[in-house]
Amino acid sequence: MASQSGPQRIVCLTEEPTEILYLLGEEHRIVGITVYTVRPPEARERHPMVSAFIDGSVRKICELKPDLIIGFSDIQADLAAKLIKANQQVLIFNQRSIEEILEVILTIGRLVAAEEKAQHLVDGYRSSIEEAKERASKIEYRPKVYFEEWDEPAFSAIRWVSELIEIAGGEDVFSEKSHGKLAAEREVHWSDVVDMNPDIILASWCGKPVDVESMRQRPGWDAITAVKNDRIHEIDPSIILQPGPASLTDGLRAIQSLLQE
Repeated sequence: MASQSGPQRIVCLTEEPTEILYLLGEEHRIVGITVYTVRPPEARERHPMVSAFIDGSVRKICELKPDLIIGFSDIQADLAAKLIKANQQVLIFNQRSIEEILEVILTIGRLVAAEEKAQHLVDGYRSSIEEAKERASKIEYRPKVYFEEWDEPAFSAIRWVSELIEIAGGEDVFSEKSHGKLAAEREVHWSDVVDMNPDIILASWCGKPVDVESMRQRPGWDAITAVKNDRIHEIDPSIILQPGPASLTDGLRAIQSLLQE
């Protein structure tokens, strides 16, 4: 029988709380989702879409009579403020690292009285991460990796992506930048990438397809090892740019396979 404790009508402003609630078997609590939801695929058929990423319909969200709205990051601050002014209960997470992602899963588990299931999920993710680290420890050469989240201006990997690259056996050439919470702190110049000379370039542009050909044509990039060896690869944003279960499972596997090609 479905638990009656915790919030019963949840609106998810980003994809990861939707995926987490489904994995916990608590999807019956969801009453609204973001248009960017792709995991699990059935969520789009079952729940009304009420928000994009930066903004959403306050009227539509309020009409759903939610008792909790879950969002993510400073980018949703304006939408969160509008919802709070409309007397809504809003919870904004700001997870940036793998540890913080795992903590969000546990917190959502506590909110919906599914602590044991959440702990089981987290234990499973920790175990697969350890296995990946073990496999990576046997790699003789750790390839230098540049991950690009946007093209103009160029942004390097956010922290959880940088950590996944290292777990998979790569070396993020801009790992020190990944600790910047704001996108502006991760801005890089195309010439910086030439200087770093990565062996592999991974790209996932938030909200649009990666144009690999345009990347090859950038000034000086023909000298980069990754470009010379045809190792520029796109990764689906839905499995790498959302700080939830997808990045820890499909995202990690995608990076592993691309590094080991």
